[in-house]
Amino acid sequence: MNAALPAVNLDALRAAFPILASEAYGKPLVYLDNAATTQKPRAVIEAIEHYYLHTNSNVHRGAHYLGDLATAALEGAREKVAAFLNARREEVIWTRGTTEGINLVAHSFGGSQLKAGDEVLISSLEHHANIVPWQQVCARTGATLRVIPLANDASLDLSNLDTLINARTRIVAVVHVSNALGVINPVAEIIRRARAVGATVLLDAAQAVAHFPVDVQALDCDFLVFSGHKLFGPTGIGVLYGRQALLEAMPPYQTGGEMIETVSFEASTWNQLPYKFEAGTPHIAGAVGLGAAIDWLNAQDRQAFLAHEEDLRDYVTERARAFPGLRIIGDTPSKVATLSFLLDGAHPNDVGTLLDQQGVAVRTGHHCTMPLMNLLGIPGTVRASFAPYNSRADIDRLFTALEKAARFL
Repeated sequence: MNAALPAVNLDALRAAFPILASEAYGKPLVYLDNAATTQKPRAVIEAIEHYYLHTNSNVHRGAHYLGDLATAALEGAREKVAAFLNARREEVIWTRGTTEGINLVAHSFGGSQLKAGDEVLISSLEHHANIVPWQQVCARTGATLRVIPLANDASLDLSNLDTLINARTRIVAVVHVSNALGVINPVAEIIRRARAVGATVLLDAAQAVAHFPVDVQALDCDFLVFSGHKLFGPTGIGVLYGRQALLEAMPPYQTGGEMIETVSFEASTWNQLPYKFEAGTPHIAGAVGLGAAIDWLNAQDRQAFLAHEEDLRDYVTERARAFPGLRIIGDTPSKVATLSFLLDGAHPNDVGTLLDQQGVAVRTGHHCTMPLMNLLGIPGTVRASFAPYNSRADIDRLFTALEKAARFL
């Protein structure tokens, strides 16, 4: 790494993640599947354990000591998320993850606002979770789903953005960072155009939040979603940020306990934000774990992390361009540290299997972006995705394993 860049103490950082000391098939594990889920630091694991050992109770209505502790832990985690995003606590809704957050917005906001003749705009780089809910809502309301096309390098082609976002556009729902290719979308430009026509904007930040700071006020988005497990936190917990005025006007997505104010056999009224959208017992331990993940990340040098990941991105790209028969999919300047690729004459699944046998964990397939793969004319890719705890040595192991795989295939 360039000596001018802030240094990351990789030995100390990796020691914080117990699973990274594992072996796979008798070889030291090289974990390069961080876009699917990041590993968890010991601080997160211990926070979840502490909750179940010392705090476990249901929240908000328990008139006892543990209930008060659990409620304080849940709401304390909400405050951490709000600060992390630069939002109000009332604007932070607990979900099971990015997918549920998008469905909530699509079916509650979209379902109540869209009508025949309206348009919803997504991009060619979307995860299925930001395609299918909008398809369903458009089919129900008569709205039309439109798509930002791809440029030749698999970034978004914004040359016709003024036409795509027009007087009929009601909702723009785009991914901040592509999970399949690592491409960073020019969301500021898209949001500015959406604002000019009065469209509402949802950002899928599932891949963004672990790589760089995300500020909902600076972005000027209306909704933003992410998953805890891609931010060094536990699975099964996620966040929907929404502007308070929009959330207050939206109908509930699910109904039942916690989200009600009053219930009679004749009618019901809804709780105040954020509880209006949190039917049932929340994933309390998951929220505690996500709060601990944010604490852990805030204690790190994020500028150093970003510089380190940029170095990994540049190094893996350099190695990939020099590797015979390897084709990078999405070889664009604006990317996070992700390499999505194909080897000539080899199916991605076969490549992934041979890498796995050598202790290198990658992901293969369409990465829940089948429309994107169809546009690219490929069945899928091999994807190596990086986190701050990865190193150039991990990249060297990847390419040593690829050399053996290429000889076998």
